[in-house]
Amino acid sequence: MSDVRIRRSAGAVVSLGLHLVWCPKFRRRVLVGRVAQRAEDIIYQIATEHGWEIVALEVMPDHVHVFVRCRAADSPADVAQAFKGRTSRVLRSEFAHLSRRRVLWSKSYFCASVGYVSESTVRHYIEHQWDAAA
Repeated sequence: MSDVRIRRSAGAVVSLGLHLVWCPKFRRRVLVGRVAQRAEDIIYQIATEHGWEIVALEVMPDHVHVFVRCRAADSPADVAQAFKGRTSRVLRSEFAHLSRRRVLWSKSYFCASVGYVSESTVRHYIEHQWDAAA
């Protein structure tokens, strides 16, 4: 039985999971309602285009958590930039209240690699963000 956490290519067998977190500039609570739903749609679209697998995703009002599986050739910085760059551009073009902002996301982000042992912990953490925020 094959393990979905293992990705095989011509030159590698890889299990690379990344837990990414990023926030709007000044941690503003702008990711609500239709904006949050559209952000999720864009993130799934980006992952599909790059051949990445979204394991868990939660868009909170003031930050985004993504647990994504990617290839060994994809650097964490490139993955974060792909998500942050396109979501910023699309959200600012589609929502007037965001278009007035020159920058949607802060420059920083958090990234941690995820192995077998902590995968369930990260998934549980992301899926229960709303419990902690209440």
